[in-house]
Amino acid sequence: MDSDGTQDAQGTHATPVPRPASPPHGSVPPSHGSGPHTQGPATPPQGARGPVSGLPPRPAQAPGAPPLPDGAAFLAWLRAPRPDALPGIWRFAHKPRPAQEPDTVPTRQLLSGALISFLVGWLIWSLLWNGYLGGWWVLPIELFLPDAWLHTGDKVGNAVVWYGYYTLIALAIMIGVGRLGRWGEVWRRFVAPRLRRPDAPPPPPAPEDDPARWPQLRAAGAEAAADRLTADAKAGLMRDVDHARIARAWRSVRTGRSPLHVFTDAVVRDGAHACPHPSGDRDLPARAARHDLATAQVRIGTTADDPRNPYAYRGTGLALGPDLLGTSLLAVGPGGSGKTGRVVWPIAESLCLGALAGRAAVVVVGAAGAGLGPAEDYDVIVRIGQPDSVYDLDLYGGTNDPDEAAAVLAEALVGDLVDPHPSGDSRRSTTCLAQLLGPFLAVHRRFPSVPELRALLDGAPGPLAALRKALQSAGHDAMIRELDARERQLGHPGDPGAVLADRIALLDRPAFAPFFDTSGRSTPFSLRALDHPVRVRIDLPERGHADASRILARLVLAQFTAVAAGREDRSLFACLVLDDASGTITPESVRRVQRLRSANAGVVMTLRTLDDVPRPLRTPLLGAIGCRMALSGLTPWDGQDFAEVWGKEWTEARDVTDRQIIAETPLGKTVHMLRRVITGNAPTARAVTVRQVERERWSASELAHGVPPGHAVLSLTDVRGEHAPPLLVDLRS
Repeated sequence: MDSDGTQDAQGTHATPVPRPASPPHGSVPPSHGSGPHTQGPATPPQGARGPVSGLPPRPAQAPGAPPLPDGAAFLAWLRAPRPDALPGIWRFAHKPRPAQEPDTVPTRQLLSGALISFLVGWLIWSLLWNGYLGGWWVLPIELFLPDAWLHTGDKVGNAVVWYGYYTLIALAIMIGVGRLGRWGEVWRRFVAPRLRRPDAPPPPPAPEDDPARWPQLRAAGAEAAADRLTADAKAGLMRDVDHARIARAWRSVRTGRSPLHVFTDAVVRDGAHACPHPSGDRDLPARAARHDLATAQVRIGTTADDPRNPYAYRGTGLALGPDLLGTSLLAVGPGGSGKTGRVVWPIAESLCLGALAGRAAVVVVGAAGAGLGPAEDYDVIVRIGQPDSVYDLDLYGGTNDPDEAAAVLAEALVGDLVDPHPSGDSRRSTTCLAQLLGPFLAVHRRFPSVPELRALLDGAPGPLAALRKALQSAGHDAMIRELDARERQLGHPGDPGAVLADRIALLDRPAFAPFFDTSGRSTPFSLRALDHPVRVRIDLPERGHADASRILARLVLAQFTAVAAGREDRSLFACLVLDDASGTITPESVRRVQRLRSANAGVVMTLRTLDDVPRPLRTPLLGAIGCRMALSGLTPWDGQDFAEVWGKEWTEARDVTDRQIIAETPLGKTVHMLRRVITGNAPTARAVTVRQVERERWSASELAHGVPPGHAVLSLTDVRGEHAPPLLVDLRS
């Protein structure tokens, strides 16, 4: 069955997904019956790194709570409400708030008003009861009730009538002064919370609405499969990843890409183990963040209860998912502000879980040892510059088209040269490379290795002559003309060959000798594997090879944007995570990132400062990215760029003016003198002017000095075009 590699037998796919990057004997799978939020074993498996240092594994239930029976934790997670919410709100058990902040009376004013209204009511009742207001208040009962009812010899009857009337009058007074003094608000704010009991667990949903019974399968006639999954869920044999993976496989059935009977047979036979990921993993060894695979969200923090945040967002969890990452994310902040540990790692972990569920493909790029998750979280790890690396990186992106390979390679080598010099023209560089790659491919049936390409770009007579002789022997006249054009440009002013040779020389180092092999002796990884739910981590050799690392980062970015936009099957969400995008932003990459939204793909990038991006590209970059994050410690000039892209809004400004009161009479002057002696201030009259003004949502000074440590200001845009204004978010909660 066509399942994007999620349901096929391991190793039998036409282009199988690479196996896990680490040996399986060192990992310990989570125990059966663990809830959806279980963090795995308390002790990480041998050779694996656990969550963030200092963070203990999160318990599956509240401390002190009675143990839940098997499957109860998973069923509680599955049945939890997830209402529709504004972009970025953590939907798991979310309780929507009003869009506008209600008028809240200050506590002192509320309590004093309630006390004064009570005293007024008591005074009115005392005056009525003691007859100080006359007898007019008994006229209604005397007018509407017959005398036989009012003046009867039955004392009990008289007491009932008259005391009932007194009670009505007292209730009317209480209702009036209660509304005037806001007694209801006092009750809701101060009394009711102290009397409220813990919320009882909600009753189980109706069978036709219970997601644990898989009603969509039953409606399609797959009763046996639904019964097997329901039994596994109640027995504690199903995890949140299993549920998401099987739901993904069912969607492929509904879209007609997989036959129903194959899906049903697999589920009836294997239950929660059905439709496995090619690696065989059903979960990550440990989780460092909170995930909700039913909505594909990962929680990265809590929106601060700050007046600058919209009321509907205050105090709510903030989460990211494919609907937001599909517009790409840029996080800017200095070292130590939490970019990697609080933003990149949770996102990478969420995408790895999405890959295990068969609905995402992720490539994580960063420096070796940057803390991007343990090896057990990935299927493929490419350690460039490390002799023990199992996988190599395909320099040409797995393509057989010399023009496509030349365009991607030129972007990686000289795409950052945005100066007006002709050598920085990527189109001329692409042509130069194509004039060499095409003839070499025609002769050798492969692309040149790094040393071979460097020799050809240098214009060495020996390699060019050997290539020409081979072309003549094979009769490739068209390729000979390409080689002639390249030789005519050698040594001319503006020839990009010299610049390309200098850049490719950075990869022709002894540390990289075993890498970028094109002869078939190594195991190269190509980003063409993004058609499968693969988890990839690429470690760059930044220590000692910073320039080469920037070239490789640009190469991966160029290959990713080309492959993701050219996929025929876009049902998998593809995401590239660049832990440090310094030196990778080019004019072409900005244009390509903007096109990823329609290809169900996105890029997550971090920068220490916007100064790492050329000035002409900063505004286009911020405009092409849908989700922008400014972390604490931002510089004022970086804050100015964010302030400009976030724009302004209309707000209400209050101007308060204190005007001194001038007394003209002797008595008034005496009173003013006494007030000045007592208060120390001259008597003044306050005038308040309210007007609408247009101000920046967040100014450069506020972004530089008003964002507390561990916080960030984040604006969001989802793939449907819905926006969330800049929000102050606490990344530590």
